[in-house]
Amino acid sequence: MMITPSTETHCTVTELLPNAQYELWVTATNTTGISPASEKALYMTVPSPPVIKQRECSSCPEAALIRWESGNTNPVDSYTVELREVGADGTTIAVPTCQCLIQLQTGRHYLISVRAVNIGGPSDRSEVITVSTIGTFFYLLEDTAHPCLSISEDGFTIFYGDEELPIRLICKHVLSVHRCVAILGDLIPVRGRHYWEVEVDDGTEFRIGVANENTERNSYLGANSTSWCMRHILTPSRHKYEFLHNGWSPDLRITVNPVRIGVALDYDRGTLSFFNVDLEQHLHTFHCHFQNYVHPCFGLDNPGALTVHNGIEAPEYTFI
Repeated sequence: MMITPSTETHCTVTELLPNAQYELWVTATNTTGISPASEKALYMTVPSPPVIKQRECSSCPEAALIRWESGNTNPVDSYTVELREVGADGTTIAVPTCQCLIQLQTGRHYLISVRAVNIGGPSDRSEVITVSTIGTFFYLLEDTAHPCLSISEDGFTIFYGDEELPIRLICKHVLSVHRCVAILGDLIPVRGRHYWEVEVDDGTEFRIGVANENTERNSYLGANSTSWCMRHILTPSRHKYEFLHNGWSPDLRITVNPVRIGVALDYDRGTLSFFNVDLEQHLHTFHCHFQNYVHPCFGLDNPGALTVHNGIEAPEYTFI
């Protein structure tokens, strides 16, 4: 630290570490010498600002889940989340941990930041992020990706079999030990309605759907009682589509291959529905009665690509 000698009754102490406790005392000096030290005082510096982990934040029409890192070596007492709707006054929420699920209004845009708090006071504000509640928005969880998968730099196109792509992901959790390679999206921890879309092509075999957070990772998506999916298979004679749960699918025929598939999740009604977006055509609905929150899931059975579109408003026909 830097202490500046003073002839006044105060001085400035600089270069203190954030979120640290110091003992301070004063001595007086004259021509005779230095006095005994004063009584010691304890002083706690304010924390460093937290760092919001934007790629681990998600939102939906009713709420947002915000996650951050403390930014401090020593523990802090609490955090305050500051949110303000664009063009309106703000509010503050006190929380004890490094995440907060905030109830919000549908169809709005919010500015959100976080401060760390200790006995010395609040830190400076973190970087401000913008959160939209137009639709459900989630990131793909890179640490759940099979090692054969790559994703685009924006995090929303999933590739299998293209060695030229710049990002290779390390596998920690795998949704299949055999042919299908998969990745999870953020857990959707808010009851209500959620919607996203997936671009596909005729030559790609895929599985898209949802799985409980406690689903066994060493099983196919749709092969157990805790996951549900739409599957596309290429056969010598046709394109085959299955809607799998617990290893079983109804016998359905889809005559027009969908290019963009809408996925509509309704926790309250216990339904998971799939649509051909271009035709506004309903393909299938699972009646699930979800006991737990779920992850969106995306898998590829052969080389190809899937592109995920989220943060978009659900079409009117999806939740009729």
